Amino acid sequence: MSCAPESLARWGNGQPVIEVLELGKTYTSGGVTTTVLSDVDFRVEAGEIFAIVGPSGAGKSTLAQCINLLERPTSGNVIVNGKNLTQLGSRDLRAARRSIGTVFQSSSLLSRRTAAQNVALPLNYLGVTSTATRERVAELLDRVGLTDLADRYPHQLSGGQRQRVGIARALALRPSVLLSDEATSGLDPEATDSFLRLLTELRDELSLAVVFITHEMDTIVKVADSVARLDNGRIDEKGSLVDLLLDDTSRLGRSLRPRGASAAAAVGQATFEVVYRSASVPSDWISRIGTDIGAPLAVLSANVQAVDGISVGEVVISVDSAHANAFTAAAATLGLTTRANSASGQEVAA
Repeated sequence: MSCAPESLARWGNGQPVIEVLELGKTYTSGGVTTTVLSDVDFRVEAGEIFAIVGPSGAGKSTLAQCINLLERPTSGNVIVNGKNLTQLGSRDLRAARRSIGTVFQSSSLLSRRTAAQNVALPLNYLGVTSTATRERVAELLDRVGLTDLADRYPHQLSGGQRQRVGIARALALRPSVLLSDEATSGLDPEATDSFLRLLTELRDELSLAVVFITHEMDTIVKVADSVARLDNGRIDEKGSLVDLLLDDTSRLGRSLRPRGASAAAAVGQATFEVVYRSASVPSDWISRIGTDIGAPLAVLSANVQAVDGISVGEVVISVDSAHANAFTAAAATLGLTTRANSASGQEVAA
């Protein structure tokens, strides 16, 4: 497993709210043992959104179930607020689970209960008084922007609204950890962006430690502070989002920097993939390099965006072949990594 260097994150250097240590899960059937998770290890602090991404079959769903102990891990530990959940008996575990609120892939709302009644379910289960329940439900629906829809039933709500009800219900018992298990996978782009904005606001306002499990790379760049890639039951790479995006050797970082097809370069032009690898790349680097080497640069495709105020991404550039070496040298001085596109026939890299 590789780890990107740790950068200074907004959540500081405090103690982790949740620790998953050497977690393993196996299933045995017919004398055959299948390993689904192996030595999964990560920590999440208050105010941090930790994203876990991976392909189908990587073990993400099983990991989610093991984090909130709906599924008992075969080995390892899940520690929340200093309490090891894997060592608790059933009664104590039920109480400790209140520290983890979960938003599922489908909102899992009861169809015969209104939005307000669905949010009230955890409070009803604990025997909270009617007055206190009404006040808490009203507070939560206001926080997720659904006060006017409190009396509507799930079938009267959009997918994004149902997920907001799911978030409100997950927060009912004032958890310190929020687990989002593929919660945006069934939403349209607009509803997804709305959900992610709400998640970020709640992280900031409530200092939640958020574990965000998804297969959607674009959502990670919008919401995560740090990221891990789960594959075949193991975390094979993890680090802060910005560090990964600036690391041109990172497989995970590259997958977080998708770009479309490039336009064709003119005859006699060398083509390069240019990756931002420094937080200090100047915004006018294209014109600077063009002036320095005395040759124009053509942009064939680009995907550049700001993450935590830092520009990250990739650009495909073409330049006259006679200036290829000068281009790569100039790019390196500005915090850019260049890789010759195979189609250009060049072998120059910096």
